[in-house]
Amino acid sequence: MRNHPFLRARMPDPDLSARSIAKRLVLHLLRLRAARAGVDLSRHEDEGLYDLACMGAVEGINMPQKDHRRANRRASRLYDRVMRESGLGHLDKHDRERLSPLANGVSLAGIADEHQADVLAATLHDEMPWMAPATEHAWNAMRRSVREGHVGFRLPPVIFDGPPGIGKTHWARRLGELIGAGSFVIDATSEGGSFAVVGSQRGWSNARPGRVVDFVLERLSGNPLVVVDEVEKAGDVRSSSGHSHALAPALLPLLEPVTAADWSCPYFRVRCDMSWVSWILLTNDLAPLPEPLISRCTVLRLQDVELPHLIVFAERQGRAQGLSEASISAIVEALAAVAPHAEAKPSLRTVLRMLQRAADMENRPVAM
Repeated sequence: MRNHPFLRARMPDPDLSARSIAKRLVLHLLRLRAARAGVDLSRHEDEGLYDLACMGAVEGINMPQKDHRRANRRASRLYDRVMRESGLGHLDKHDRERLSPLANGVSLAGIADEHQADVLAATLHDEMPWMAPATEHAWNAMRRSVREGHVGFRLPPVIFDGPPGIGKTHWARRLGELIGAGSFVIDATSEGGSFAVVGSQRGWSNARPGRVVDFVLERLSGNPLVVVDEVEKAGDVRSSSGHSHALAPALLPLLEPVTAADWSCPYFRVRCDMSWVSWILLTNDLAPLPEPLISRCTVLRLQDVELPHLIVFAERQGRAQGLSEASISAIVEALAAVAPHAEAKPSLRTVLRMLQRAADMENRPVAM
């Protein structure tokens, strides 16, 4: 893990204020005059000395109120300049505090060497062999990351086009777990428009940062894997003025590393480096997606998962979860009993539910 700047801004000292600057100016002026007058101020603490200066009660030194007013005016100008140059001057104290965890940057999970890339890809393929095109895409990206000396891992934007229930989301979560970058899923059908991804501007009743910025703030991870599920079904939210907040146009600048590196958060109005975020878009139908979105991604067409693969997955996952052999055998027998040409076949989602049900039954309290 390497620390990397996320905010394109400088976090000012949280204790900095116009008053604290004015206090330092007054004390500096007081000591200059004391040195000229030969007055010893060493027995005074700064706080007590400042209070005496405000009352004009420092023996042998004249500090009229016009000097305090001049210090206050200069301090106000200096404070405004510092805040303006920080890039955060438009934010109130509460929002600056919310962003303060990012002051020292964020961690970027990386690939140490090509051997690690090979091991991670082999692990993914062993667990989900039917996702071979996706695993190969990630494997190539991991090895390229090592060869080119990247500070962190970034998966090039990709669209998984395939039938539902084959484990596209599970694969993405597992990749994020193996790399150590973390991941989360945005359901394009339930989170309207672009708000879930990029957030919304102040002025909307439900204004808030997007899920990506929230995740980075919570985990301090700068290169998570963001999975957008059923991206082809994303709705278009329009403001009262008719302005569109569709998901696809909001994604376009985030899919290009150059524009993502200087992306402006609509909520905080602060520039952020989103160039290390990995985007995995899931769809069951490629046709509704706009061409600009497709052109920025690698499209991988995935096949349905076969029953033998599901059985092996159930066995492996059941043992990894610590299920008893009796529970694993029951799940395998239920899967094996499905007719080869049955109209309704189990999916990976079905297997995961069966494993969860078995775990719940094994861990329920025993009646006394």
